[in-house]
Amino acid sequence: MSTDVRRVTTVLTALLLAALTTTASPGAAWAADSAGPSAGQRIANALRTSPVYVDEAYADAVPPSRQRQLERQIRGTGLPIKIVLRPLTKGDAFDGDSDVLAGTVRDRLPDQRELVLITTDGDFADSLDGYEWPADTHQTRDAVAAAGFLDETRDAGLADLTGKAVELVAEGRGTERYEEAIKDLDGSAAPSATPDDSAATSAASHSGGSAWWLLIGVPVLALAAALAARGGIRSRKTAPAVPQLVFATARAADEAELRRRAEAEVLALGEATQTADLSTTPGLQHALDAYAAAGTVLDGARGLPDLAGVLALVQEGRDALTGTDGALPRCFFHPLHGRAALRTGWRPLGRRDRLDVAVCQECADALRGRRAPEVLTDTDEDGRTVPYFELPAERSVWAATGYGSLTAPLAGINSRRTRAR
Repeated sequence: MSTDVRRVTTVLTALLLAALTTTASPGAAWAADSAGPSAGQRIANALRTSPVYVDEAYADAVPPSRQRQLERQIRGTGLPIKIVLRPLTKGDAFDGDSDVLAGTVRDRLPDQRELVLITTDGDFADSLDGYEWPADTHQTRDAVAAAGFLDETRDAGLADLTGKAVELVAEGRGTERYEEAIKDLDGSAAPSATPDDSAATSAASHSGGSAWWLLIGVPVLALAAALAARGGIRSRKTAPAVPQLVFATARAADEAELRRRAEAEVLALGEATQTADLSTTPGLQHALDAYAAAGTVLDGARGLPDLAGVLALVQEGRDALTGTDGALPRCFFHPLHGRAALRTGWRPLGRRDRLDVAVCQECADALRGRRAPEVLTDTDEDGRTVPYFELPAERSVWAATGYGSLTAPLAGINSRRTRAR
């Protein structure tokens, strides 16, 4: 089977499962995360002893001898590079999303301020994604993307592709190499046609519309995926090849799935507090308070903003356990982007004063380019969808705290409880 056909098949399988599986049971993924350390913690623990983590599913593609070669290559660069190669499928501990995998691993390594992370891609098993903190100093995202476009890696195995990605990151000219690699591609990589919003929304929102989805959606998706495979689906995630609505339907942070992830995170924090020693962990009480608050918020969560708040509280608790002073909170604009990379000044529309907020690299790049960053939305009193931070602070603890940018989430919750007495 050719690489392009494999990619098309992978896309269609993932999208059809997402569109048709509306009542999937979280039992399997929950059981995997509740038995011992979470998947993210296990990976982070392994990375503390070796910069290369390879899941047993990839043991044949990247055997121990090749893993040792990658370790030596990484040591030769002198960079804080770590590699995580594991299958990603929708419904797993990371919801099949490499962004979630990267953010989770990053959160589990709070003592490593500088980190370059190369992971398998959530959409295509033979592709890689690159991440870097606190800033994209080595042009990691572009360097890793470029590795998949080179003639020399067209038919390369996972080990060779990963080695090339490490080489390009160390070279430090990722953006230049990426642009060179894609300059000869035709225009099919970014089709301008998009499906009709109302029709797609209707098909996705009615359980009886499965047949229409199959009859109309599959040919469209097949064509989009085929064009994407021809034109370079390995491009940067900031410029996806398949229409945004398709990926929004298939990979959006579905509330039920995010709730499952939040449950697993709260459970993992609780286990971590139980094994901590008060005499050697000054922040244990703070962590316990954050754990209790996260559980309370989870029980009453009404949507994505509350579930994102659970993750923010869990992160605050973990930082307290590890004694990580000055750790950045989650991204102010969209806390589901993960931990922020830097702080920056931002002036809300219609106001003269500037706020000092923590933002992820993606949102920082958007602000720098005078583009609107992606924001987490909520519903105001009139039923309109608005950025969560536009809600009155007295109505939303997340608007009041900015998920940690303005004040710590736990402090915001405690303050609200005090006023309510």
